[in-house]
Amino acid sequence: MSWNPALAPGCPDQVAVDAIETLIIPRARDLGGFEVRRALPAPKRQMVGPFIFFDQAGPAELLAGQGIDVRPHPHIGLGTVTYLYRGDFHHRDSTGADQIIRPGELNWMVAGRGVTHSERTSEAARKGPNGLFGIQTWLALPDRFEDVAPMFEHHGKETLPVIEDHGVSIRLILGTAYGETGPAKMFSETFYADVLLDAGSRLPMPDDHEDRGIYIVEGLISIAGQEFDAGQMMVFRPGDRITVAASGRGARLMILGGATLEGPRYVWWNFVASSQERLEEAKAEWRAADWGKGRFDLPIDDRDEHIPLPD
Repeated sequence: MSWNPALAPGCPDQVAVDAIETLIIPRARDLGGFEVRRALPAPKRQMVGPFIFFDQAGPAELLAGQGIDVRPHPHIGLGTVTYLYRGDFHHRDSTGADQIIRPGELNWMVAGRGVTHSERTSEAARKGPNGLFGIQTWLALPDRFEDVAPMFEHHGKETLPVIEDHGVSIRLILGTAYGETGPAKMFSETFYADVLLDAGSRLPMPDDHEDRGIYIVEGLISIAGQEFDAGQMMVFRPGDRITVAASGRGARLMILGGATLEGPRYVWWNFVASSQERLEEAKAEWRAADWGKGRFDLPIDDRDEHIPLPD
């Protein structure tokens, strides 16, 4: 598809640097040779639109026989998004979903009142050297959808809209942007996209969403003449027209945002809720491990272990 942003020369320098409301330097954690960088929630910013959690997983290189094993664990009050650049994950959850996700595809799991899932490197990938590099994020659900029935959607690479023009390629993962709409069911106004920029190319951010942010996956970009490196997230003031310019060899970005929710969210472990009471109820049910008799069950083919409730 063709996209013409109709940019005027010098547009990236027409916005003051103070248009960046928040600059986030993610904190990194080493999980035993596997690094995770967390951009959200941050001390100065809990959410960008509905996005309340944002992790860069890897890049990691694994030997034959090795893999990532995220044991069954619970969620409430959110939707999880898995999007990979390299490697794969075998997703199983308590809705009955059993799906391997590969680069460029979308796994969208809505926890609602409660879901359990696991993510593991596939058996096929473990037969040889393998790697993992991707983004996992959560979207908090609006109040009226916190208790919806859990659901899972997988969308192949070919089903996600791609917009290309003048050295810019955008794969729309969720929501609506640049006149296109992704296939996944959304519960609030959202946009989320994987952007590749050739050196010197320019990207105008969507200006029809209340909250907008950028996470730099690779490369270097400039905004209003100031450069920003990989591993940083910036959140912009509402309403400002923002254009990003790629420097050097180009860049890869995740752009995200949407409408703010009705109020703040409480976050504890893997739970997101509009009240502390909802969190306490979920804690009690996971601790009880009474599978299939309340809000939580274990994935059908991954029931031998689970992550216990933290102390």
